[in-house]
Amino acid sequence: MPHISVKLYPGRSEQQKVRLVEQIVKDVVSILECGEESISVAIKEIKPGDWAEKVYKPDILNNPDKLYKQPGYNPFE
Repeated sequence: MPHISVKLYPGRSEQQKVRLVEQIVKDVVSILECGEESISVAIKEIKPGDWAEKVYKPDILNNPDKLYKQPGYNPFE
């Protein structure tokens, strides 16, 4: 039962968010061979000024063993 959490800057339209979730669900069903009914997806908007402290530091910098794709930026540089 995967739950996917997406964090992003504000400014995407509801249509873009719906399309993103639809594609994520499609790929999860295909790759993990599970039913669509077992998948949940949350989207949380994070202001750019809060990104380093609310996302980068706790989710990326402090969890390298859980990160499967490194970002190409460092907000502290």
